[in-house]
Amino acid sequence: MGDAVRNLVRNPRDGDPVRLCLFPRTLTATVETAMTHPAEPLVLVVDDYQDAREMYSQYLQASGFRVAEARTGTEAVRVARELLPDCILMDLALPGIDGWEATRQLKADGTTARIPVVAITGHTSELASRDARAAGCTSFVIKPALPDAVVSEVRKALAQA
Repeated sequence: MGDAVRNLVRNPRDGDPVRLCLFPRTLTATVETAMTHPAEPLVLVVDDYQDAREMYSQYLQASGFRVAEARTGTEAVRVARELLPDCILMDLALPGIDGWEATRQLKADGTTARIPVVAITGHTSELASRDARAAGCTSFVIKPALPDAVVSEVRKALAQA
């Protein structure tokens, strides 16, 4: 079945079923997940590595957030414009347009400019951190990052927004 998803996602707060996916991951699946509980903050998780995307998404969901996912910078910009998430967790090393450029595009767009972007990357240099902030990132998390540290940075970014 390729990368088809076959799982019942449950709301971390009350255990009610949220959705049943029996189709390949698409933007439609992302939108359905994101729109399920509109009162909870929506975080767009952007990472080209599926394992990292899923790990951070699952941990954020368990921490009470709704989550949408994107694999590339181009997809991140498109999904952010469509869903207007409350926060974006953006990997910087992405195929196509990278996270720095995707962040610059989002910050240049009046509809997405106010969305806080938390950079997450394996780049450890001070230059990478400075460039991420110059592109418009609110904060910078170095991979590998513990899920608690990611959730903490997302919460800080939301509190400052």
